[in-house]
Amino acid sequence: MDLDAVKRSLEGESEGKAAFSSKLPDNFFDQFLLHGLSIDAVEHGRVLCSFSVPPRLSSSSGGYVHGGIIASLADVVGSAVFYSAGILTSGVSLEISVSFVDVGSIGDEIEIEGKLLRAGKSVGVTSVDFVNKKTGKTIAQARHTKYLAVSSRL
Repeated sequence: MDLDAVKRSLEGESEGKAAFSSKLPDNFFDQFLLHGLSIDAVEHGRVLCSFSVPPRLSSSSGGYVHGGIIASLADVVGSAVFYSAGILTSGVSLEISVSFVDVGSIGDEIEIEGKLLRAGKSVGVTSVDFVNKKTGKTIAQARHTKYLAVSSRL
């Protein structure tokens, strides 16, 4: 195994990779991740979303939704839950844990439900569940812990 090649690929020293990423728009990630996400309900401390798994969000093998996409959506939806509860900051992530219990395939309708578990003076916790709408099976369960205290302007 060429450890230097692994290091170079992780550091982005590849010319093609650097040229590609420099041409991406500033908000590329949000557009890539959130395009097609539907906000179905927003209540105090609860956000309900859904989306149909497009090929762009699938892993390279098998046509399943990529685990990193689930984790990223847990971050975004978990943050939105704090806003839905009237908290003026979405804070900074302290921890995101995801338990993957089933797969979502290309074309599957996935429901994402984020709920506020606790919002203290400085730390808040949300849960984010991913469920296949057709089968009712849970695909993943996430827990998102955030530091919520507003920083001072020293």
